[in-house]
Amino acid sequence: MGDIHKLLEVHGKQGALAFAGTDFDRKELEAAFDYMSDEHGGTGFLFSGWCQAALPHKKQADDAVWLIETDYTKLMIEPGSLHTDKGVVKVGVPYGSRARLILLFLQTEAIKTNSREIELGRSLRTWLGKLGVSIGGKSMKEVREQAMRLSRCRMTFQIAKGKHTGIVNQNIVDTAMFSHDENGALLETVKLSEGFFEQLKKHPVPLQESAIRAISNHSQALDIYCWLAYRLHALPSDCLITWPSLYAQFGSGYSSLKNFRTRFYDSLKIALAVYPDAHVEVGKIGLTLKVSNPPVPRIAATGVHVFKTLATGVHTRLPPNS
Repeated sequence: MGDIHKLLEVHGKQGALAFAGTDFDRKELEAAFDYMSDEHGGTGFLFSGWCQAALPHKKQADDAVWLIETDYTKLMIEPGSLHTDKGVVKVGVPYGSRARLILLFLQTEAIKTNSREIELGRSLRTWLGKLGVSIGGKSMKEVREQAMRLSRCRMTFQIAKGKHTGIVNQNIVDTAMFSHDENGALLETVKLSEGFFEQLKKHPVPLQESAIRAISNHSQALDIYCWLAYRLHALPSDCLITWPSLYAQFGSGYSSLKNFRTRFYDSLKIALAVYPDAHVEVGKIGLTLKVSNPPVPRIAATGVHVFKTLATGVHTRLPPNS
């Protein structure tokens, strides 16, 4: 448990806030408090590829292709198209925290039900509500827009494993989210593409929903939390990740490495606030990752059928520096 969690245990939120701006950032304190006081629990699941390369944080040009390339992982997302009265237009790639939460919901439901067919309507609204996301008005409009972008984009994951390279080249879903049938009725079910569903079942990473709830509005902190959840418990020993490597993985959209380092460190603190067992040291060269317990204990994860793979570490056998 980190110092911030001990501080909250001893002084409570109001007492700990006296340290905000000195020892700890206020956002960091609030994330840690929300996480520690969460009584709902729950486990979410994410394809390991998304833990190594993620969506953009901000809106891109509608015709822009999103590309992240590290030493071991390459993600390319091509924007989809939409037929309108003005012809065919590009709709842009998904971005921000809402798109990440929808992706997490789809994959969590698919793993828990062992089905690539997922109900969106009440289930999605309930889940977003638990995360503190408003389910009406502007917020729901944002959710629908990101769902539309996710429905239409095409992604390519290229992941190196030793001398071999695996490629996942798929749409995320086979059917559009929140679409209409031939009678005009709203369809609120979605089917993950078969290829993506199979990869998800082979390489799922368990996450604490209480952690996701606490940082649901911080898209970069979500990315860092998922990355640490994937990496830390599988390390054979301490591992240094340099700032240039971190910049390649997380820094798209930042004008310089210096600017990225400042923002990344702020987001890292928020991510660590909801992962008390994580052991990470920040240095001039980069981050030193240390072997840590996973955020979801293996025993708890085995309640889901697919987690027989966790015992053998199937989802952790990707290269060490991704």
